[in-house]
Amino acid sequence: MKGFVDNIEDAAIRNSNFRQVLYTAQGMQLVVMALEPGEDIGEEVHPDRDQYFRVEKGKGDVWIDGTRTKIRKNSAMIVPAGARHNVLNTGGKVLRLATIYAPPEHKDAVVHLTKADAQASEEHFDGVLTEPKAKQRSRQTKPAGKKPAKAKTAANPTAKTAKTAKTAKKAAKPAAKRPSTRARSADTA
Repeated sequence: MKGFVDNIEDAAIRNSNFRQVLYTAQGMQLVVMALEPGEDIGEEVHPDRDQYFRVEKGKGDVWIDGTRTKIRKNSAMIVPAGARHNVLNTGGKVLRLATIYAPPEHKDAVVHLTKADAQASEEHFDGVLTEPKAKQRSRQTKPAGKKPAKAKTAANPTAKTAKTAKTAKKAAKPAAKRPSTRARSADTA
């Protein structure tokens, strides 16, 4: 499995859709949202899932069970399951958010271009994940026929074995340095 690796701020800023599901795992789902000035997500309650929001660009207000709080870039909010909540863009530019539902709320890879599209849609998480679950490997028995070679004991090595070990030590090279985190990307296998 590859999982999801990206700069979430960049991903949210690139997004121009009201809602776009980026990745769905068994226990959580990553989504980016873009709210136009004056637009809100719509008051809602998720009785069986928690939700995390992070503001990547813009400013607004969040209501959680009647408490209003101003939010701006880098603000993070956690909405516990069962809490009535809403997010409103109070700024003059698009409010860009990343959100995590735990467990997933929407179908994987769904895109709602506008709030009206989202409200007209009756889609909900259907159990389909971004990456299918890895199959568990079954225990395999050793193939019949070939017997493994007997290992020589360290207490009584032959001269040839000792010579080979010394040669191997000399030939060993230090491991190559791992690239820095900044050099790695999601496409690197």
